[in-house]
Amino acid sequence: MKIVLRNNLILITTDFDTLSTLWMREFLHHHTRGMLFLPKAVLVFRNETLADVRKEFLKQLSEYHAAKHDFSHEFFLRSMLKYGNQPIKIELDKLQAPETINVNLYAYDKYTVLMTLDRPNSWVVNYLRSQLEVYVQKGTDVSLVLDVSDYRAKERLNRALNKRNILHYQINYTYDNRFVSKLYSDLAHYSFGNLCKDEEERERNYFYTVLECPVGASQDTLRQNYKKLAKAYHPDKILHEAPYMIEHYTQKFQLLQEAYSALRVS
Repeated sequence: MKIVLRNNLILITTDFDTLSTLWMREFLHHHTRGMLFLPKAVLVFRNETLADVRKEFLKQLSEYHAAKHDFSHEFFLRSMLKYGNQPIKIELDKLQAPETINVNLYAYDKYTVLMTLDRPNSWVVNYLRSQLEVYVQKGTDVSLVLDVSDYRAKERLNRALNKRNILHYQINYTYDNRFVSKLYSDLAHYSFGNLCKDEEERERNYFYTVLECPVGASQDTLRQNYKKLAKAYHPDKILHEAPYMIEHYTQKFQLLQEAYSALRVS
């Protein structure tokens, strides 16, 4: 394990076994709604209502780290507590081949969706909850029932399904044609022209999201964000990574180019 204290971040680099210890899992479980899942990391933002949970986690982290490296736990804890307001990023120190988790989608009707995992996996469930918590009616360690009765819920579900890599898991979503026809049956009331217009609007809004800009952002903002993200996701920067990560970065880089081409004014 390696811990770096930065001005704007506590960075913890560790292996998946340590990430899966009970004390870490409990801390992350408390912060499900305020956590960002990344391909090989999780980013936990500060939550004032969970200040005691965070303090206890930093104490356990300090004890664990000090025992591994044989130095003073109390001194290191005082140093970490000075960064108590900063986000905590927990990153895997080595990539493993992705483990596939199958998630089946079933629509009872256009208002209700059932998501079922092929086997229990708290990481994937917590990711889905972090994205869809406000719409979860009930859930277990292998399933979630969602209320998608309004358009925003369907959009949120669609965004969640677009992300398939978290930590070292690859999520494989499966559904049949009846899922789509049931979930979007209300679209039958629209004219073809309305459908085209709505689809174009959704696509433009999606491209703003890809570039991490608010809808209607200025050309300068679009250009700045495109340059920043294109530099961060350029495949040449991660040639040492596993092949599937290179593919992920390549797809992201191509999507950034498509989004910027669609939104920029020539």
